[in-house]
Amino acid sequence: MRKKIENIKFPWQTPKPSEEDPKSLELVNKIMNSPSYKLSIEDIEFLKSDDTRGLRLQLDYLKPELAMKKYGIKHTIVVFGSARIKESKTALKELEKIKRLLDKNPDSKSLLKRLRIIEKMVEKSIYYEEAREFGRLVGKAGKGPKDNTVTLMTGGGPGIMEAANRGAYDVGAISIGLNIQLPHEQFPNPYITPDLCFQFHYFAIRKLHFLHRACALVVFPGGYGTLDELFETLTLIQTGKNRSIPVVLIGKEYWSKLIDFKVLVEEGTIDPEELKIFTFKENAKDAWEHIIGWYKKRGISLFDKKE
Repeated sequence: MRKKIENIKFPWQTPKPSEEDPKSLELVNKIMNSPSYKLSIEDIEFLKSDDTRGLRLQLDYLKPELAMKKYGIKHTIVVFGSARIKESKTALKELEKIKRLLDKNPDSKSLLKRLRIIEKMVEKSIYYEEAREFGRLVGKAGKGPKDNTVTLMTGGGPGIMEAANRGAYDVGAISIGLNIQLPHEQFPNPYITPDLCFQFHYFAIRKLHFLHRACALVVFPGGYGTLDELFETLTLIQTGKNRSIPVVLIGKEYWSKLIDFKVLVEEGTIDPEELKIFTFKENAKDAWEHIIGWYKKRGISLFDKKE
Protein backbone atom coordinates (compact mmCIF):
# COMPACT_ATOMS: atom_id res chain seq x y z
CA MET A 1 0.00 0.00 0.00
CA ARG A 2 1.08 3.55 -0.65
CA LYS A 3 1.91 5.59 2.44
CA LYS A 4 -0.30 8.58 3.16
CA ILE A 5 1.55 11.79 2.37
CA GLU A 6 0.86 13.19 5.83
CA ASN A 7 2.71 10.26 7.39
CA ILE A 8 5.83 10.85 5.35
CA LYS A 9 8.71 12.58 7.14
CA PHE A 10 10.89 14.82 5.05
CA PRO A 11 14.67 14.83 5.57
CA TRP A 12 14.66 18.23 7.28
CA GLN A 13 12.09 17.13 9.89
CA THR A 14 14.72 15.30 11.93
CA PRO A 15 18.14 16.61 12.94
CA LYS A 16 21.31 15.20 11.50
CA PRO A 17 21.95 11.89 13.27
CA SER A 18 24.62 11.99 15.97
CA GLU A 19 26.09 8.79 14.66
CA GLU A 20 27.02 10.71 11.52
CA ASP A 21 28.56 13.53 13.55
CA PRO A 22 28.67 13.45 17.40
CA LYS A 23 28.56 17.27 17.56
CA SER A 24 25.59 17.68 15.22
CA LEU A 25 22.87 17.96 17.89
CA GLU A 26 24.88 20.49 19.89
CA LEU A 27 25.46 22.58 16.78
CA VAL A 28 21.80 22.42 15.72
CA ASN A 29 20.66 23.48 19.20
CA LYS A 30 22.96 26.51 19.06
CA ILE A 31 21.43 27.52 15.76
CA MET A 32 17.83 27.04 16.92
CA ASN A 33 18.48 29.00 20.13
CA SER A 34 19.97 31.93 18.24
CA PRO A 35 17.76 35.08 17.98
CA SER A 36 18.26 35.03 14.22
CA TYR A 37 16.31 31.75 14.00
CA LYS A 38 13.21 33.16 15.69
CA LEU A 39 10.25 34.13 13.57
CA SER A 40 10.26 37.91 13.16
CA ILE A 41 6.88 38.30 14.92
CA GLU A 42 8.19 36.31 17.92
CA ASP A 43 11.51 38.12 18.20
CA ILE A 44 10.77 40.84 20.76
CA GLU A 45 14.27 42.29 20.70
CA PHE A 46 14.06 42.65 16.92
CA LEU A 47 10.60 44.25 17.11
CA LYS A 48 11.84 46.74 19.71
CA SER A 49 14.93 47.73 17.74
CA ASP A 50 15.47 51.17 16.20
CA ASP A 51 15.29 49.68 12.72
CA THR A 52 11.71 48.41 13.18
CA ARG A 53 10.29 51.65 14.57
CA GLY A 54 8.41 52.25 11.33
CA LEU A 55 6.67 48.88 11.67
CA ARG A 56 5.77 49.62 15.30
CA LEU A 57 4.27 52.96 14.28
CA GLN A 58 2.12 51.17 11.71
CA LEU A 59 0.97 48.57 14.24
CA ASP A 60 0.25 51.24 16.86
CA TYR A 61 -2.07 52.84 14.30
CA LEU A 62 -3.57 49.72 12.74
CA LYS A 63 -4.76 47.75 15.78
CA PRO A 64 -7.21 50.40 17.12
CA GLU A 65 -8.17 51.41 13.58
CA LEU A 66 -9.39 47.91 12.76
CA ALA A 67 -11.23 47.59 16.08
CA MET A 68 -13.06 50.90 15.58
CA LYS A 69 -14.01 49.92 12.03
CA LYS A 70 -15.40 46.64 13.38
CA TYR A 71 -17.62 48.61 15.78
CA GLY A 72 -18.73 50.96 13.01
CA ILE A 73 -17.30 54.07 14.67
CA LYS A 74 -17.86 56.95 12.24
CA HIS A 75 -17.45 60.09 14.35
CA THR A 76 -16.06 60.73 17.81
CA ILE A 77 -16.48 63.52 20.30
CA VAL A 78 -13.25 63.80 22.23
CA VAL A 79 -13.13 64.89 25.87
CA PHE A 80 -9.92 66.08 27.51
CA GLY A 81 -9.36 67.22 31.08
CA SER A 82 -7.37 66.72 34.25
CA ALA A 83 -6.74 63.20 35.53
CA ARG A 84 -6.59 64.69 39.05
CA ILE A 85 -10.12 66.07 39.30
CA LYS A 86 -12.21 63.71 41.43
CA GLU A 87 -15.90 63.28 42.06
CA SER A 88 -17.28 65.41 44.89
CA LYS A 89 -17.56 62.73 47.57
CA THR A 90 -13.94 61.64 47.06
CA ALA A 91 -12.62 65.22 47.03
CA LEU A 92 -14.55 66.00 50.23
CA LYS A 93 -13.12 62.94 51.97
CA GLU A 94 -9.61 64.12 51.12
CA LEU A 95 -10.46 67.58 52.45
CA GLU A 96 -11.71 66.15 55.75
CA LYS A 97 -8.55 64.04 56.06
CA ILE A 98 -6.32 67.10 55.63
CA LYS A 99 -8.39 69.05 58.16
CA ARG A 100 -7.97 66.28 60.74
CA LEU A 101 -4.22 66.31 60.20
CA LEU A 102 -4.18 70.10 60.59
CA ASP A 103 -6.08 69.85 63.86
CA LYS A 104 -3.11 67.88 65.19
CA ASN A 105 -0.48 70.08 63.55
CA PRO A 106 -2.00 73.53 62.83
CA ASP A 107 1.34 75.22 62.08
CA SER A 108 2.40 72.80 59.34
CA LYS A 109 3.13 74.85 56.20
CA SER A 110 3.06 71.79 53.98
CA LEU A 111 -0.38 70.77 55.28
CA LEU A 112 -1.71 74.33 54.86
CA LYS A 113 -0.44 74.35 51.29
CA ARG A 114 -2.04 70.97 50.70
CA LEU A 115 -5.29 72.25 52.22
CA ARG A 116 -5.46 75.11 49.71
CA ILE A 117 -4.90 72.70 46.81
CA ILE A 118 -7.54 70.26 48.07
CA GLU A 119 -10.04 73.11 48.51
CA LYS A 120 -9.44 74.04 44.87
CA MET A 121 -9.97 70.43 43.82
CA VAL A 122 -13.24 70.30 45.76
CA GLU A 123 -14.38 73.37 43.81
CA LYS A 124 -13.35 71.74 40.55
CA SER A 125 -15.18 68.50 41.36
CA ILE A 126 -18.20 70.12 39.72
CA TYR A 127 -16.42 69.48 36.42
CA TYR A 128 -16.39 65.74 37.13
CA GLU A 129 -20.19 65.84 37.31
CA GLU A 130 -20.41 67.97 34.16
CA ALA A 131 -18.10 65.63 32.24
CA ARG A 132 -20.21 62.68 33.36
CA GLU A 133 -23.36 64.44 32.21
CA PHE A 134 -21.71 65.23 28.88
CA GLY A 135 -20.91 61.53 28.47
CA ARG A 136 -24.58 60.74 29.03
CA LEU A 137 -25.65 63.29 26.41
CA VAL A 138 -23.30 61.85 23.80
CA GLY A 139 -24.32 58.30 24.75
CA LYS A 140 -28.03 59.00 24.31
CA ALA A 141 -27.62 60.93 21.04
CA GLY A 142 -28.73 59.83 17.59
CA LYS A 143 -30.92 56.73 17.75
CA GLY A 144 -29.93 56.05 21.34
CA PRO A 145 -27.18 54.21 23.24
CA LYS A 146 -26.81 51.49 20.59
CA ASP A 147 -26.15 54.05 17.83
CA ASN A 148 -22.39 54.21 17.28
CA THR A 149 -22.56 57.01 14.71
CA VAL A 150 -21.10 59.44 17.24
CA THR A 151 -19.06 57.88 20.03
CA LEU A 152 -17.40 59.40 23.05
CA MET A 153 -13.60 59.17 23.19
CA THR A 154 -11.22 60.08 26.03
CA GLY A 155 -7.60 59.53 27.01
CA GLY A 156 -8.74 56.54 29.05
CA GLY A 157 -7.43 57.69 32.42
CA PRO A 158 -9.02 58.83 35.70
CA GLY A 159 -10.53 62.22 36.58
CA ILE A 160 -12.38 64.02 33.81
CA MET A 161 -11.70 61.17 31.38
CA GLU A 162 -13.24 58.66 33.78
CA ALA A 163 -16.25 60.90 34.31
CA ALA A 164 -17.00 61.19 30.58
CA ASN A 165 -16.61 57.45 29.96
CA ARG A 166 -18.74 56.83 33.05
CA GLY A 167 -21.53 59.00 31.69
CA ALA A 168 -21.67 56.95 28.49
CA TYR A 169 -21.58 53.78 30.60
CA ASP A 170 -24.48 55.10 32.72
CA VAL A 171 -26.80 55.09 29.69
CA GLY A 172 -25.55 51.82 28.21
CA ALA A 173 -23.52 53.37 25.39
CA ILE A 174 -20.08 52.33 24.22
CA SER A 175 -17.12 54.67 24.63
CA ILE A 176 -13.47 54.67 23.65
CA GLY A 177 -10.32 55.14 25.75
CA LEU A 178 -6.88 55.82 24.29
CA ASN A 179 -4.36 55.05 27.02
CA ILE A 180 -0.64 55.68 26.63
CA GLN A 181 2.18 53.46 27.89
CA LEU A 182 4.17 55.40 30.51
CA PRO A 183 7.24 54.60 32.62
CA HIS A 184 5.10 54.17 35.74
CA GLU A 185 2.23 51.72 36.26
CA GLN A 186 -1.23 52.92 35.34
CA PHE A 187 -4.74 51.59 34.90
CA PRO A 188 -7.52 52.48 32.49
CA ASN A 189 -10.68 53.81 34.08
CA PRO A 190 -13.29 51.05 34.53
CA TYR A 191 -16.04 52.58 32.37
CA ILE A 192 -14.48 52.23 28.90
CA THR A 193 -15.92 49.59 26.60
CA PRO A 194 -13.36 46.75 26.97
CA ASP A 195 -13.01 46.10 23.22
CA LEU A 196 -12.42 49.83 22.64
CA CYS A 197 -9.74 50.49 25.24
CA PHE A 198 -6.35 50.79 23.56
CA GLN A 199 -2.83 51.25 24.86
CA PHE A 200 -0.42 53.20 22.68
CA HIS A 201 3.35 53.36 22.76
CA TYR A 202 3.64 56.49 20.59
CA PHE A 203 2.02 59.78 21.59
CA ALA A 204 1.96 60.79 17.91
CA ILE A 205 -0.22 57.84 16.87
CA ARG A 206 -2.50 58.33 19.86
CA LYS A 207 -2.95 61.98 18.87
CA LEU A 208 -3.70 60.94 15.30
CA HIS A 209 -6.54 58.71 16.55
CA PHE A 210 -7.88 61.49 18.77
CA LEU A 211 -8.51 63.66 15.72
CA HIS A 212 -8.95 61.11 12.92
CA ARG A 213 -12.71 60.78 13.49
CA ALA A 214 -13.26 63.77 15.77
CA CYS A 215 -16.32 65.88 15.03
CA ALA A 216 -15.88 67.96 18.20
CA LEU A 217 -13.46 68.56 21.05
CA VAL A 218 -14.60 69.38 24.58
CA VAL A 219 -11.85 70.47 26.97
CA PHE A 220 -12.32 70.66 30.73
CA PRO A 221 -9.78 72.24 33.12
CA GLY A 222 -6.52 70.34 33.07
CA GLY A 223 -2.74 70.48 33.14
CA TYR A 224 0.14 69.89 30.73
CA GLY A 225 -1.46 66.96 28.91
CA THR A 226 -4.74 68.79 28.42
CA LEU A 227 -2.97 71.93 27.21
CA ASP A 228 -0.84 69.87 24.84
CA GLU A 229 -3.86 68.28 23.18
CA LEU A 230 -5.80 71.55 23.10
CA PHE A 231 -3.08 73.62 21.47
CA GLU A 232 -2.17 70.90 19.00
CA THR A 233 -5.81 70.79 17.88
CA LEU A 234 -6.04 74.59 17.65
CA THR A 235 -2.82 74.66 15.60
CA LEU A 236 -4.01 71.96 13.21
CA ILE A 237 -7.30 73.79 12.62
CA GLN A 238 -5.53 77.16 12.32
CA THR A 239 -3.15 75.81 9.67
CA GLY A 240 -5.78 73.84 7.80
CA LYS A 241 -4.17 70.49 8.55
CA ASN A 242 -7.37 69.43 10.29
CA ARG A 243 -10.88 70.24 9.18
CA SER A 244 -12.69 72.83 11.26
CA ILE A 245 -14.62 71.31 14.17
CA PRO A 246 -16.27 72.86 17.23
CA VAL A 247 -13.80 73.24 20.10
CA VAL A 248 -15.42 73.93 23.46
CA LEU A 249 -13.53 75.00 26.58
CA ILE A 250 -15.52 74.32 29.75
CA GLY A 251 -15.13 76.84 32.57
CA LYS A 252 -14.29 80.30 31.27
CA GLU A 253 -12.99 81.52 34.63
CA TYR A 254 -10.37 78.76 34.75
CA TRP A 255 -9.24 79.21 31.17
CA SER A 256 -9.18 83.02 31.32
CA LYS A 257 -7.08 82.90 34.47
CA LEU A 258 -4.72 80.38 32.89
CA ILE A 259 -4.32 81.94 29.42
CA ASP A 260 -5.07 85.46 28.23
CA PHE A 261 -5.82 84.56 24.62
CA LYS A 262 -6.41 88.20 23.71
CA VAL A 263 -2.75 88.96 24.42
CA LEU A 264 -1.89 86.80 21.41
CA VAL A 265 -3.99 89.11 19.25
CA GLU A 266 -2.60 92.27 20.86
CA GLU A 267 0.95 91.05 20.33
CA GLY A 268 0.20 90.18 16.71
CA THR A 269 1.04 86.51 17.08
CA ILE A 270 -2.43 85.39 15.95
CA ASP A 271 -5.21 87.08 13.97
CA PRO A 272 -8.45 88.14 15.71
CA GLU A 273 -10.41 85.64 13.58
CA GLU A 274 -8.37 82.81 15.07
CA LEU A 275 -10.00 83.37 18.47
CA LYS A 276 -13.18 82.03 16.86
CA ILE A 277 -11.68 78.56 16.51
CA PHE A 278 -12.89 77.82 20.05
CA THR A 279 -15.62 78.96 22.41
CA PHE A 280 -16.27 78.92 26.16
CA LYS A 281 -19.19 77.13 27.82
CA GLU A 282 -19.96 76.48 31.46
CA ASN A 283 -21.70 73.12 31.49
CA ALA A 284 -22.39 69.91 29.60
CA LYS A 285 -25.80 70.96 28.28
CA ASP A 286 -24.51 74.21 26.77
CA ALA A 287 -21.50 72.44 25.26
CA TRP A 288 -23.72 69.80 23.64
CA GLU A 289 -26.16 72.36 22.29
CA HIS A 290 -23.27 74.38 20.85
CA ILE A 291 -21.91 71.33 19.01
CA ILE A 292 -25.30 70.41 17.53
CA GLY A 293 -25.94 74.07 16.61
CA TRP A 294 -22.49 74.41 15.02
CA TYR A 295 -23.31 71.62 12.57
CA LYS A 296 -26.88 72.76 11.94
CA LYS A 297 -25.60 76.18 10.85
CA ARG A 298 -23.52 74.40 8.25
CA GLY A 299 -26.36 72.17 7.11
CA ILE A 300 -24.67 69.05 8.41
CA SER A 301 -26.33 66.30 10.42
CA LEU A 302 -24.12 64.06 12.51
CA PHE A 303 -26.89 61.51 12.85
CA ASP A 304 -29.29 59.58 10.63
CA LYS A 305 -32.20 61.43 12.16
CA LYS A 306 -32.57 65.09 13.05
CA GLU A 307 -31.28 66.20 16.39
